[in-house]
Amino acid sequence: MRNEHRKSTKLDGVLYDVRGPVVDEARRMREAGETIIQLNIGNPAPFGFEAPTLMTDELIRRLPTSHGYSESHGLVDAREAIQTYALRAGIVGVELDDIYTGNGVSELITLCMQALLDTGDEMLIPMPDYPLWTATAKLAGGTPVHYLCDETNHWWPDLDDIKRKITPRTVGIVVINPNNPTGAVYPREILEGIVELAREHNLIIFADEIYDRMTFDGVEHTYLASLAPDVLCVSFSGLSKTHRVAGYRSGWMIISGNKALAGGRRGYIEGINMLSNMRLCANVPGQSVIAIALDGHQSVDDLIAPGGRIYEQRATMLDIIEGIEGLSVVKPEAALYVFPKLDVARFNITDDERFALDLLRAEQVLVVHGRGFNWHRPDHFRIVYLPQEAELVEVGERLARFLSRYRQ
Repeated sequence: MRNEHRKSTKLDGVLYDVRGPVVDEARRMREAGETIIQLNIGNPAPFGFEAPTLMTDELIRRLPTSHGYSESHGLVDAREAIQTYALRAGIVGVELDDIYTGNGVSELITLCMQALLDTGDEMLIPMPDYPLWTATAKLAGGTPVHYLCDETNHWWPDLDDIKRKITPRTVGIVVINPNNPTGAVYPREILEGIVELAREHNLIIFADEIYDRMTFDGVEHTYLASLAPDVLCVSFSGLSKTHRVAGYRSGWMIISGNKALAGGRRGYIEGINMLSNMRLCANVPGQSVIAIALDGHQSVDDLIAPGGRIYEQRATMLDIIEGIEGLSVVKPEAALYVFPKLDVARFNITDDERFALDLLRAEQVLVVHGRGFNWHRPDHFRIVYLPQEAELVEVGERLARFLSRYRQ
């Protein structure tokens, strides 16, 4: 008989510090009456961002007919809109059955890893990464192998490092573009190099492109699957960030390329279908707004253009970091984050989680340390720049005050 009930050993080594121990300390502090500036998660709603009125009106209009399950793949009109979106992105050969809606992209990432990985299979994942990729690969029995994104080269993937880390056990490669946490957008030649490696070694490409429509300063995003019509690709996107509806859980994935390699009764797509059927369907109200959201003017364009709120908040955050001794940053070209570098010699930092906890306790500012994104040195942390500019200025004052005296 067990003396205690312990968590599964499958969770050993699994991290999700975007909502991890530092966040738990912040919760304890809030319960004790302290006010915390939360810069740990890309959730637009708490910072006053609202969904487009067209979407909320459509949600209300369709709610009376959204009480039942949809097909496991998703509502037909939602998938038709996503199919058109894929065509505009240059992704060819996409049928309705190649499209799956999900309770956010997170659910679909988990589903895809579970359907593919056997014990010991290796999955190439960027470093730094969005930590869900590493966590779900581990939970599915796979072995995450992290390839370097090079800070000295715009945070672009190091193709030589990827090449060195491919083994006979490697089954796929994850590409997060635009990247979270760095905000990097990869140029066509880097993406073509990744496709060529996938082609040569018969790897599945997983393209996490949730920030595809949130690039700045005229930087263009290239859809990876558009460069790989002969390589099996699974592409992910959704409405959480661009349409400020993280709570709607409106995500999708698209299978494209050489689908024959994953077909049949024992193929990968059959595994995806099985798991998709088992979760029944994504939430139907969230699906019901996808078609109208993808049609017509995209309101996020106004936010990321010069003068737009997100554009100006990014500029404010970059100015703040530039003005603090001991901090530097590669200018992000997309998304909602900056990933500053700490001068570890100046601050004597050996533990970046301790740095985040010390900052939280001293200045009530909540950030995520770089190790939470599977970065291999204790010299980075991520800041979400969603708060209004006045609050970001306050963050800058607190961060400068803290670092002026901080030594580990």
